[in-house]
Amino acid sequence: MARKPASPKAAPPKAAPPPASAPADPRKGVVDALFRLAASRPWGEIELGEIATEAGISLVTLRGLFPSKLAILGGLTRIVDDAVLAGQSDDLVGEPARERMFDLVMRRLDALAPYKAGLRRIMPAVRRDPMTLAALNRGAINSWRYMLASAGIATEDALGGVRVQGAVLLMARVAEVWLDDDEPELSRTMARLDRELKTAGWVLSRAEDIHRLTAPLRGLARAFCGARPRVRRRERGESRHGGEDNEDFAPAI
Repeated sequence: MARKPASPKAAPPKAAPPPASAPADPRKGVVDALFRLAASRPWGEIELGEIATEAGISLVTLRGLFPSKLAILGGLTRIVDDAVLAGQSDDLVGEPARERMFDLVMRRLDALAPYKAGLRRIMPAVRRDPMTLAALNRGAINSWRYMLASAGIATEDALGGVRVQGAVLLMARVAEVWLDDDEPELSRTMARLDRELKTAGWVLSRAEDIHRLTAPLRGLARAFCGARPRVRRRERGESRHGGEDNEDFAPAI
């Protein structure tokens, strides 16, 4: 009887390819490029084309990522926000708000540390431009809503706006010292932060007192405004009285 040919040996399974590394964030690459340039160049001399070249992308790609140089500068806020929020822990949940704020500001400064050389050259130029400061303040307000939320501090109640804007100002004052503080322990920065937190606590306490004392007046004002009769809308085509527009008169409230 003829012998059956031996079946060919199965090929050994191929090893799975190594997992692909996560693609680099192109927006962070642009922000990093700007700050590399800013570490040795005046802010006003850095052009968009130079940023694109430094980041290794085209102007078309840069335009799709950021609409302006100021927007690139604002992109640093998002990078720092992500780093701080990703490193959030529950270690200080039971601590006073002051301790949570101290930890939050120091962690934010740690995230800003790689960009310190560029910030030293950028911030003096930014402080001379009120429009730029106003734009950056709007971004900082959005940022600190999340920062305070991560520390369990209310931002949506009646005094939430005061807390958020106060945190923005506190961070700006502490950062002024931090930019010139090269000590590894950051002792001058922490001393300034401690003083600013004491001042902020006093201001917020007074704001809470005023808000509590004026509660009856606010209630009376709401009652008065709610009791005012509404002016009925005239039907379309009705003759106008005294030459006035055919619209309701809506008093400011």
